[in-house]
Amino acid sequence: MNAPEDHRHTTRYEEGGAPASLSRDRDEQGRARNARPRDGLGRPLPYGSPGVARQPEGVPRTPDEALTEAQRLLDAGMPFHAHEVLEDAWKAAPEAERQLWRGLAQLAVGLTHAARGNVTGGAALLGRGAAALAPYATAAPYGIDVDGLTAWARDLTGTLAGVPANGAAGTVSASGAAPRLRAG
Repeated sequence: MNAPEDHRHTTRYEEGGAPASLSRDRDEQGRARNARPRDGLGRPLPYGSPGVARQPEGVPRTPDEALTEAQRLLDAGMPFHAHEVLEDAWKAAPEAERQLWRGLAQLAVGLTHAARGNVTGGAALLGRGAAALAPYATAAPYGIDVDGLTAWARDLTGTLAGVPANGAAGTVSASGAAPRLRAG
């Protein structure tokens, strides 16, 4: 029996243009699949470190199941993982709902960046997410609180504006700042 193929290869260059030795995990089709463990905010940890279990990709969920799981992860301070659940819903959604799910995923990533101390990235994604949700405000499906989420994104962006430009990681608590996805 043959040994499994190593799907890692060199992809970066050192200063001066010489190839650098940087291995990346690849799947059978050669697409990047980073198998490094991650912390609760999705930051890569060194290989062999204990990490937080990642959300499996492509899990079929009903919209209600996706919202429930994403809310559980947000409440647990794991917005990066909630984003993965919402991204699956976005990819599986009918065309008329794709921007809704994309906006929800962007809000989760915005919170992820904010909790990591990335003020600029957090604010940008919160703005994009709120803008993507706006068209659904008059008839939001699945009990999604579009108005509440838009206000939450605006308030969190305001909070981020008060954080120093080099904001330290953890300036926003991921679980403490987690939004409610549904009204009530």
